[in-house]
Amino acid sequence: MAKILISRDGVLEKTVQLTKERMTIGRHPHNDIVLEHPTVSGDHAAITTILDDSFLEDLYSTNGTFVNGQRVSKHHLRHGDTVKLAKYSIEFVADGIRPISGLPATPATLPTARIEVLNGSNAGRVLELTKMQTSLGRAGVQVVVINRTEAGYAAVHAEGERIPLLNDAPLGKLPQALADGDVLDLSGTRMAFRLV
Repeated sequence: MAKILISRDGVLEKTVQLTKERMTIGRHPHNDIVLEHPTVSGDHAAITTILDDSFLEDLYSTNGTFVNGQRVSKHHLRHGDTVKLAKYSIEFVADGIRPISGLPATPATLPTARIEVLNGSNAGRVLELTKMQTSLGRAGVQVVVINRTEAGYAAVHAEGERIPLLNDAPLGKLPQALADGDVLDLSGTRMAFRLV
C-alpha cells in the first residue's frame, strides 16, 4: 500500500497510508489529510488510488500543486515523486504491489495482448503488452494506462485535460476492462486492443 511522507521546513510531520480510493488534502477539517497552514487552500488536492496506481489532482488551489518542481493539474504518481503544496513537501512512497485476495498475481496465465495503431503516420505499428503497466500518449497532454492483472486488461485515463475515448465513449478515471477488438482514441489516434 502506498503512503506519503509529509514534511515542513525539512522536518517530517506525518506519514499517511493511502487507505482509501480517494483522499483529499487541504486546510479545512473535513479533508482526509489536514494541513493547517494559511498558504494551503481549504480543499487543495486529492490523491486517487486505483488498483496499484495513484493519481494526484489539484483542486483549483490558490498556490498550486507541484510535482518534482513542475506545476500540475493531474499527475500519475511514481515512487519517489516529491509533491509541493505551499509550505509542505510530500514524498510519495510506493510500498510494493497491493495483494489481490491474498493470492500472488499470476499474469502469465493471461493471454498475451497488443495495441495496434489504426491510423496516422504510425498506422500498422504494434506494441506488445508484456509489462504489468503500459502508458500510451503524451505526458501532460493525454495519458492512458493499460494495467495487466490476473483479472485481465483494463484501461484508465491517467493524465491530461483531453478525455480519451474507448469505443467512442469517454474513458474515465476508473479502470475499464478491455476486450479483444476494443478501440482507444487518443487525440484522434485510434488504436485497437488485440488478444493474441
